[in-house]
Amino acid sequence: MNDNIVLKEYGEIKIVDRKRINLTGIKKLISFNPQEFLIDSKLGTILLKGNNLELIRLDTSDGILSIKGIINSLNYMDENKKELSFIARLFKWVLRYKLYVC
Repeated sequence: MNDNIVLKEYGEIKIVDRKRINLTGIKKLISFNPQEFLIDSKLGTILLKGNNLELIRLDTSDGILSIKGIINSLNYMDENKKELSFIARLFKWVLRYKLYVC
């Protein structure tokens, strides 16, 4: 009987004092500049926003990424398009047919 349990680790995000971030589970760095990093991870696409962001370490073979700078936000980008709300669909329809409500 095999008693070994294998846990899949998909990734970890560690932010230190909003000045440094370490990520694991990184597949590739899609694009970056001093205000934004777009990152492909095992759990989806991540958008990191901040000021004076600087790449410290990127190791795609081990899936490690380190960035320093002022970190303002980190969001996972939704891969699936969400259903638009009724108001959003109505607004889109009004714009499409150039109807104006008085």
